[in-house]
Amino acid sequence: MSTVEGNESCCLNRRQFLLAGSGAIAATFLLSVPGAKGLVEAAGVQYPMKKIGKISELKNDVPVLFSYPFNDIYSQNLLIKLGVPAFGGIGKGQDIVAFNTLCTHMGGIITKYNAEHKVLGACPLHLSTFDPRRHGMVVSGHGTSDLPQIVLEVKGDDIYATGIIGLVFGKTDNLMKA
Repeated sequence: MSTVEGNESCCLNRRQFLLAGSGAIAATFLLSVPGAKGLVEAAGVQYPMKKIGKISELKNDVPVLFSYPFNDIYSQNLLIKLGVPAFGGIGKGQDIVAFNTLCTHMGGIITKYNAEHKVLGACPLHLSTFDPRRHGMVVSGHGTSDLPQIVLEVKGDDIYATGIIGLVFGKTDNLMKA
């Protein structure tokens, strides 16, 4: 820390800020790798468990629309078997993931999935795209954060939604009805 007239400054310099920020990002990444369920539990949020599909009915790169946790516009999500491993993925290949369809920039509804490039989008409003292999992170466009990822669990052949990582666009609480 720099000092002014012998007193320690309360402000961080640029290097200290970047180092502190990179440490926080690394910690967040490491916490999310083993499984997303622990993050939802750590947040103390009680999401409902809802059956949303069967592994045997999924085809690679063919998204399936489902509602979770409610049946409103904010609760529309895409379930995708990517055919390649993904962070937070379930199934034998860790390749089944799900995301909310509302763009994090202005809430445009993302209904497209580009199988060739493995990206969700582009958002119809400002063309944001998101990478479902990497927790729905922004690839391009004006998206302000990752797409909210739906936490999934497998029981036999059944797929269940059990939580949401991230805040759905337009909501202050994911469990608040529209």
